[in-house]
Amino acid sequence: MMKKDKLLVLDVGNTNITLGVFKGRKLLKSFRLTTKNSRTSDEYGIVISQLLQIKGYETEEIEAVIIASVNPNVMYSLINSFRKYFRIKPIVVGPGIRTGLKIATINPKELGADRIVDAVASYEIYGGPVIAIDYGTATTFDLISGDGTFMAGAISPGIRTAANALWQGTAKLPEIEIKKPGTVLGRETITSMQAGLIYGYIGQTEYIVRKMKEESGFDQVKVVATGGLGKIIADETPVIDYYDPMLTLKGLQILFEKQKERA
Repeated sequence: MMKKDKLLVLDVGNTNITLGVFKGRKLLKSFRLTTKNSRTSDEYGIVISQLLQIKGYETEEIEAVIIASVNPNVMYSLINSFRKYFRIKPIVVGPGIRTGLKIATINPKELGADRIVDAVASYEIYGGPVIAIDYGTATTFDLISGDGTFMAGAISPGIRTAANALWQGTAKLPEIEIKKPGTVLGRETITSMQAGLIYGYIGQTEYIVRKMKEESGFDQVKVVATGGLGKIIADETPVIDYYDPMLTLKGLQILFEKQKERA
């Protein structure tokens, strides 16, 4: 009989679902699938089970599941898929979950699950005060104090979201590869668009981080970035101290441990 000793974590975004398999605090594997609102619980159950098998794991090895989602439309099918195919009731990050942080925003219940998870991971792994930046469909900047208080944040369109707006909202601008050109002085359309996107987001990052430090009064603030396109920005600016592509998955594992402590 297989030992149930692994945790499955899911970061459900508007574009992709990122999954990770943990044994203790060690991330063994990670993989992704597209977020589709039209999938049934059977489709999610079969796809996730098959992906696990391809990675070398069986559903019988999964002890627990924890989910952070910013897409409520998929949650009914997704939760039921784990009940049917894994015989597990997932933990869902939301109001009432134990985080170890004090939430000092005006309406804590409206704080996105992804922001909570990134904040927990940044604070627990890197210490506070810390600014957690997630370059996803939206780019989020969140400030956590030295005593573990989630103080405030800023949200802007993500890099790919801004790029989509460029080529979908204009008649003549083409779809482009999102990468940093050699110079900000674009001399034709594609490199001009790439320059505006990448250098624009570098500038946005540096300005928002600087203003957060100024207005909070925290001088010694660590800055941690994550998200698929975050590495492009992190490689180009000294204001980002750490780039951690698995930050959200690690945060989910930490949150799972905190729920066990309460139990």
